[in-house]
Amino acid sequence: MYTPKEREQYFTSAINRLSSSEFIEGIVQLGSGVKGYKYRYSDIDLMVAAYGLVEIEKEKTFVHQFFHDLPSVYIKELKLREHIYLIIAFMENGLEFNVSILSREYLNVKSPLWKVVVDKTGEVSKKMKTAHEQFLQTNYVISDDPSFEFSYCMRKFQTELKRHNLIYALKMLEAMRDLTLQIEILNENKKLHQFKAYETLEPEFINKFLQTYPDEINEESLVESAERLKELFFAIIKVNSSHSVDESFHRMIN
Repeated sequence: MYTPKEREQYFTSAINRLSSSEFIEGIVQLGSGVKGYKYRYSDIDLMVAAYGLVEIEKEKTFVHQFFHDLPSVYIKELKLREHIYLIIAFMENGLEFNVSILSREYLNVKSPLWKVVVDKTGEVSKKMKTAHEQFLQTNYVISDDPSFEFSYCMRKFQTELKRHNLIYALKMLEAMRDLTLQIEILNENKKLHQFKAYETLEPEFINKFLQTYPDEINEESLVESAERLKELFFAIIKVNSSHSVDESFHRMIN
């Protein structure tokens, strides 16, 4: 595996090479590297902005060539949506690059962890600042009625247990856990979109949440897990400022 020093060398090489392209207007670093990598084996995440849509294909070709020259063990290109692409490249030492390819007008902010590292015109910084302000004003909503969704999943869980369909019951438990996590993230005023820093949640919540996993895969253990999960979910949603408990439907699962 690679060392932090090797990762920094790859990062510097990537910035220098990519910024030399006449098709690339700016580069934005994303993720934990912005504040200093928290984990030894964190990836390198970048957004590479072209001057406009007409340069996208040329920009992609340039990025592909850069990774071929390193050389990379494997390169995968994905189309995220119209005019936005993602190139994932793995180095021989295990280092992973995730490079979004898009034009400046499509630059966006989905996390507070970003930094403009190349801006040839000053317009990339302006666009990112505007996108960041929009990000701060956005509250990501998991659903119109998470209380109903949770109760409905619980009802399906109970039904599938009666049918001895443990796999489906486990899927419903996982859906309920996901709703529980998202409510807690909102309660702690963290941005829901792409949130994965679960270790930063309140320790008491983490402890209770981990206790909702069954010790064994059998009906008795799954029922106990579901009861602990239900208790936790309805405790945290009652203090949520945006969502409330649907008491009439809640009674159907008790």
